[in-house]
Amino acid sequence: MEGISLQLAIYLLSVAEQRARQQGVPSSIAIVDAGGSLIAFHRMDDAPIAGIDIARNKAWTSVSMQMPTSELARLAAAGGDAFGVNTTSQGKVVILKGGIPLVRGNRIIGGIGVSGGTGDQDIRAAQAAVQALDHYFTRSRRA
Repeated sequence: MEGISLQLAIYLLSVAEQRARQQGVPSSIAIVDAGGSLIAFHRMDDAPIAGIDIARNKAWTSVSMQMPTSELARLAAAGGDAFGVNTTSQGKVVILKGGIPLVRGNRIIGGIGVSGGTGDQDIRAAQAAVQALDHYFTRSRRA
């Protein structure tokens, strides 16, 4: 089973960046491997500097919690089963939209985190990369 190579991470960064540009949102984009280690990062011109850590932590959170950060946000709301989870792991757990696990088959191989726009804009940029994942593996098998 394939994991996240640097080549794949760069491809996913470019897809997410293209979507962020289409939305008019300068963003920070992070790709991590299945262990949550950073593989690649890109901060678009004029993206807020706070997004550097936020994007990386969104990607890490999606892998470590094995779910999109938008779902974790729902669970972490007051009265939710995961209320307070964002205070764990030295503040690394992020409950903001825009972090999504990268799945191949039924296995998480990494994660993407996008920060710069609204939660929904960040999700759309991350989802563009998620959708491009299968295309990448299909294309690389043909080459």
